[in-house]
Amino acid sequence: MKAGLIGLGAMGLGMARNLAKAGLLSAVYNRTESKARDLADELKVNAYTDPAELAQAVDVVLICISADQDVLSVVTAIAPSIKPGTIVIDMSTVSSDTALQAAAILAERQAEFLDAPVSGGVEGAKNGTLVTMVGGEADALTRVRPVLDAMTKRIVHMGPVGMGQATKAVNQIMCAGISQAVTEALAFGRAQGLPMDKVVDVISGGASGNWFLEHRGLTMAQGTFAPGFKLALHHKDLKICQHMAEQSGLAIPLSDKTVKDYEQLMAQGFGDEDISALYRLKRGRE
Repeated sequence: MKAGLIGLGAMGLGMARNLAKAGLLSAVYNRTESKARDLADELKVNAYTDPAELAQAVDVVLICISADQDVLSVVTAIAPSIKPGTIVIDMSTVSSDTALQAAAILAERQAEFLDAPVSGGVEGAKNGTLVTMVGGEADALTRVRPVLDAMTKRIVHMGPVGMGQATKAVNQIMCAGISQAVTEALAFGRAQGLPMDKVVDVISGGASGNWFLEHRGLTMAQGTFAPGFKLALHHKDLKICQHMAEQSGLAIPLSDKTVKDYEQLMAQGFGDEDISALYRLKRGRE
């Protein structure tokens, strides 16, 4: 089984290296051609300058890019040349509507589509410990499971196309609430004059312990906000969640607040920092 990966950002790089380690990666494409060439040289695979040519050369196409329109543009670009029976796996975070549109475009070419967004951040992509939530046909998932196994520690089939992205939206809303709670609590601890390394240590081992606190607590308390998960990308994801919630007639006030907080931080030039940069607002002036 030959796999090709389109999109070599912070997440895509880790995925590509794990696929290559498993002997499954044969091709890469990135909008910045030099990035694809450098990685291809490192991993001894082919770098393509046209995603359509990559799609023609592989059995499985993986997409890992950031925006809905970009995903649809890639799918539209590869559809004319894709071989019948090819499976396209979109690991980006986009809307369920976008996943359905992509699936419809590929179905016309007898290609299958899985929406398979991931959770676990840059660390998970690097270490092959991502969690994948998949929408699409169960048979297609079975066929590509070795590819996903090379990058992830857990794969859950959520249902038909679009259900993977809907599940990821749940995840992103929950991340907003966790980041609000953790940053607020640590800012409170700092204001009490507590030793923050000990606070993070003891709280992480109790009922309030969570991944975000364990992996970002100390760095944010030290004023370091290297991503991680870029704040601007979570903002983009939460805007998708807002749209989906509006369609469902559901209020998501905590996510709405997080969107506004992120917009304030982005206006100050912090959009490329980790989402833990929310701590900047909670701690107030230095």
